[in-house]
Amino acid sequence: MKPKVTDFSQLDLNKTYTYADYLTWRFNERLELIKGWVYKMSPAPRRTHQRIETSLSSQLWRYFEHKKCEVYQSPFDVRLIKNKGQSDHEITTVVQPDISVICDPEKLDDRGCIGAPDLIIEVLSPSTMKKDYYEKFNLYEENKVKEYWLVNPEGRSLQIFHLENDKYEEFETLEEKEETITSKLFPELQIPMVSVFEY
Repeated sequence: MKPKVTDFSQLDLNKTYTYADYLTWRFNERLELIKGWVYKMSPAPRRTHQRIETSLSSQLWRYFEHKKCEVYQSPFDVRLIKNKGQSDHEITTVVQPDISVICDPEKLDDRGCIGAPDLIIEVLSPSTMKKDYYEKFNLYEENKVKEYWLVNPEGRSLQIFHLENDKYEEFETLEEKEETITSKLFPELQIPMVSVFEY
């Protein structure tokens, strides 16, 4: 039996771990696993980050109410898998996107989502910007997340990337003033940009 891990400092950051390991950890710090490597998440995000996340999540929830897709806010584990039937010992990527939209109920269980969500939204912060723009961008593309939104609180802007032939293409970039967020994946969805940046 493996010794219990009750403090983040007990992890060896020079080795890789699996979802089975992740399930045994008992400490307060939030983290993600990307291809087995541990990434410590930031402390509680800034108020503006939370405000944007809550606004987008509530508007998405209203849009998808009574539809088959479901909306989840972080903390919510998304296990990205190479193929169906992988065991907890074989899964090496567990992320907690700020917002996930999942339209396939078979991907949902009591522990979160197993497989790629249809839409992922990340709200950028100074400490996570590089990871969200590069590592997670490539990770979500590789795992065929159909649409990826990056929200920039500092620039009051939003970029939407849509998966085309297994590669992300920029669908649109929006600024705060007098623009409406639309989605290639969900064409009827419309969110006023000003409502997202009301702070």
